[in-house]
Amino acid sequence: MNKIIYIILILFITGINLNGQITIDSVLVNITKNNKTIIANTKYWEVKTLEYQTGLNPYNPKVDYDYLIGTPSNAGNQTDFAVTQFFDFPTVYVRKKQLSNEQIKQAEFQLNAKRQEVLLEAKLICIELIYRNKLNKELTIRKQNTEKWLVAFQKSLEKGQGNIMDVNKTKLQLIEINAAFQENKSISNQLNQKLSELNGGASIQFSETTYSSFPLLPNFEILENEIEAKDPVRKYLEQEKVIGQNEVSLSKSLTLPKIETGYHYQAILGQRFNGVHIGLIIPLWENKNTVKTKQAELNLNEANLQDHINEHYFDIKQKYEQMTNLKITLDEYQILFSSFNNVELLDKSLSLGQISTIEYFMEMTYYYEALKNYLKTEMEYNKVVAELYKYQL
Repeated sequence: MNKIIYIILILFITGINLNGQITIDSVLVNITKNNKTIIANTKYWEVKTLEYQTGLNPYNPKVDYDYLIGTPSNAGNQTDFAVTQFFDFPTVYVRKKQLSNEQIKQAEFQLNAKRQEVLLEAKLICIELIYRNKLNKELTIRKQNTEKWLVAFQKSLEKGQGNIMDVNKTKLQLIEINAAFQENKSISNQLNQKLSELNGGASIQFSETTYSSFPLLPNFEILENEIEAKDPVRKYLEQEKVIGQNEVSLSKSLTLPKIETGYHYQAILGQRFNGVHIGLIIPLWENKNTVKTKQAELNLNEANLQDHINEHYFDIKQKYEQMTNLKITLDEYQILFSSFNNVELLDKSLSLGQISTIEYFMEMTYYYEALKNYLKTEMEYNKVVAELYKYQL
């Protein structure tokens, strides 16, 4: 009993259902763990996080020691020893820490954006593979049906009851079906190879033929607000603006004087002197135009943010309108194909001699072209919905 539970648990974790098929969700889970781009990007931001935590402490202390031999000899020797420490103005350390925290926060948004980009690419490939798998099923049925008629026509010809034209027409039709079948198979193989590439090189064979169900889409304003609220690119750019504001504040603090303090010891002619050393560095030229530069960069960050908000809004609007139009067409196709079985009717009509072979294959071509368009519309609809729900990946 425990062994059975263990096997079921393993199947659940790996995302394989009891029919042995891999689901879209399981593919995305594996790619999240194995994708080289995601892994490299994660390591890059781990390095950047360490970099952001560097340079927050005061400067290193400085130790000076001088031993001076006097001339003439009765002048005596002189010893100087000093330990000094430089400090920025106190507000600099506060600003540096705040800037570091904001930069670290930004890493999460960039990681999410890159991960969603990779997972969306994988999901769109899975959706196209579902289309290819469904098309393969229909082409297989069509191929088998045409082969059946070819055998029947050849037998009739051998009995002297058929004609060579019917056989030739069927053979020509079969060649075209086989070509479409092989082309579809080749594209499916390429898509599976691309999935394997996204999975870090680990092989994936995606044979699913059912699309994921989507919740009822809300109206545009609600969906647009929800997408914008969770958009990692927008959050990244908003954080870039916050970082820019902190950099402006830090650059202003760096224009304040630096403080130098320490201990100074001096010995000469048997006399010793020691006491406190205090100095002041006045930044008159070193940081010239730094504040202006950071302010200009902040203005650029604000412009980039507004540009993204504007571009993203119209991108969502276009996809939403595209999705709405595709849904109308898709519903019409579903009603049409659920109301009749054209293949069965045509087969019966050809068997009874009510239509000719050429009429049969012409009608079958029209039917399968419409069916292919239906499957393609279904794929395009699922793709645009996946793009709208990218923020959930």
